[in-house]
Amino acid sequence: MTRYGLWMAVLLVAGAAVAAADDLDSNYQSLQEAVAKKDAAQVKKLAPETSVLARQELKVPAPEGGDMDAWKERVKYATDVDLYTEYALYATAVQSEPATMVDLLATLEQQNPKSKYLDDAYGPYLAAVTKTAGAAKALEVADKAVASNPENIALLTFLADNAMAKGQTDRALGFANRTIAAGTKHPKPETATAADWERERSVALGRGYWIAGIISGQRGRYVDADRDLRAALPLIKGNDAMMGPALYTLGIANYTLGKMTLKKARMLEGAKFCEQAASINWANSQQAYHDSLAIKKEADAMR
Repeated sequence: MTRYGLWMAVLLVAGAAVAAADDLDSNYQSLQEAVAKKDAAQVKKLAPETSVLARQELKVPAPEGGDMDAWKERVKYATDVDLYTEYALYATAVQSEPATMVDLLATLEQQNPKSKYLDDAYGPYLAAVTKTAGAAKALEVADKAVASNPENIALLTFLADNAMAKGQTDRALGFANRTIAAGTKHPKPETATAADWERERSVALGRGYWIAGIISGQRGRYVDADRDLRAALPLIKGNDAMMGPALYTLGIANYTLGKMTLKKARMLEGAKFCEQAASINWANSQQAYHDSLAIKKEADAMR
């Protein structure tokens, strides 16, 4: 290449870089305007486009002997813009009706399946998918999403509940235990308020402990059932559909453990749990009542 040709090539590369930077700035401004207007169609169009431009900017190498401070500023700017594109999709989605929410959050998943903004979005997202496309589609979304977000309590609770409803007890127990672990140690999502997170975490832990405890009781693992259901009780207070089975299973667990260890006090504790289960309006309240009487009678006959 001649010296003139080399000079022209340098100018062309520089010109392309300047044009790309101008496009990024222009798209970023337009995206901000679309978010402010809650223009979902424009946000869906501009967010991925702007993300592509930002990521192209991040690929520009550091200048040799050039202005490093300016380059670092531009890298930070491009990083911030790319993150904003994810926020734009999330913020617009959660203010939209279900079909639009699903469309925008699916776009965000495609752009970055590990986006921090998805951490607080999966609860309403799955509800919106269920409403617009059905439970089977919501299960498909959750199954795929949990691979990228293995500690998301909304995903884990949804999957545990779904498996429990289908009688898939191994799968339900696995997801319930993962829900408990995530709810115990996972930090508050950046996009959630402390109050909202505590409410979501409490509900998830209640479901996780309840599912794990009920399944353990069904399998005769009474020590595990006793531990998990005692943890569930304060979290499921007021939910009779969960409280009835929890108290009854606790009754049978403590009766059995007491009988095995010849501990009358524990057997009577089992009777008390059954009596409490009988006081709740649920399917097996009569059975719980009769079992409470039988346990008391058996315990009274002990020395």
